[in-house]
Amino acid sequence: MGKYILRRVLLMIPIVLGVATLSFILMKLAPGDPAAAYLGDKATPENVAQLRRAWGLDEPMIIQYLQFLAGLLVGDFGQSFIFQTSVVELLKLRMPATLLLMLVSLVFAVVISVPLSLWVAAKRSAASAIVSRVFAATVQGMPAFFVGTLLILVLGVNLGIFPVGGYGSNFGEHLYSLVLPGLAVALTICPVLIRSLTAALNDSMSAEYTNFALSKGLSRKRTVIDYAFRNAGITGVSILGIQVGHLVGGALVVENVFAIPGVGSLLMEAILARDYDVVQALTVIFGVLVVLVYLLTDVVYSIVDPRVRLGA
Repeated sequence: MGKYILRRVLLMIPIVLGVATLSFILMKLAPGDPAAAYLGDKATPENVAQLRRAWGLDEPMIIQYLQFLAGLLVGDFGQSFIFQTSVVELLKLRMPATLLLMLVSLVFAVVISVPLSLWVAAKRSAASAIVSRVFAATVQGMPAFFVGTLLILVLGVNLGIFPVGGYGSNFGEHLYSLVLPGLAVALTICPVLIRSLTAALNDSMSAEYTNFALSKGLSRKRTVIDYAFRNAGITGVSILGIQVGHLVGGALVVENVFAIPGVGSLLMEAILARDYDVVQALTVIFGVLVVLVYLLTDVVYSIVDPRVRLGA
């Protein structure tokens, strides 16, 4: 296990390097000048040139790239042009809200998908299958921002149960304000989880060990929970890990819908203002986060199913 984790961590290096390089190139190819955008009406050629020198934007491209990589090695993501502070300080302020939103979304996805899949497998009726398929097909066709808007209109504006925006001032208010955005993100990944987990449960219920349990008089509901779910859970863990990328993207989009002060709204502001350092830092950080979650998924997979040998 230790050798496998070390090997995967070493393999992360070229991936992170590729993400960093790609984000750097795309930002440089984007139209516009951040110095001119920052100065606005005061953007004279002399002022723009002076500001570009102060920000190091007049250096050759290769020099800027090497300085960017050198900063990554020591954890220095540079300075924000717009917010006039270090990117690290911005991340300290904005990252907790995004991570908490992702955690809430993950909990909602599991709470919705697992019971519904168990119910369909235990009932094994046409009605339960139709309900599951209709729910999955309906939600899967909706992007996260659209689901969030519907939740705002129904549960926020019409019923007034949850706030339609903001983040609150303490942990309890944070959780309360993240119910709707967390549910919006979770619903976008639930269809894949439900279909995969239901199919895995049905396959497990066709195995010899479950047939033996049923023949001994154990109820189908009990057999699904006690026998089939553990094997099907392996598939669920794998699919959930794969969906992390969608979870990250959905969280970043939904933050702007619900006015949550996380890195999603920060990223949007930075892109519009051509704030190079902020965009590059967030791209690299989320690339590393996704890779780490994939690694954690493999480790959990081996724990759930001891037959798996990660080093093989």
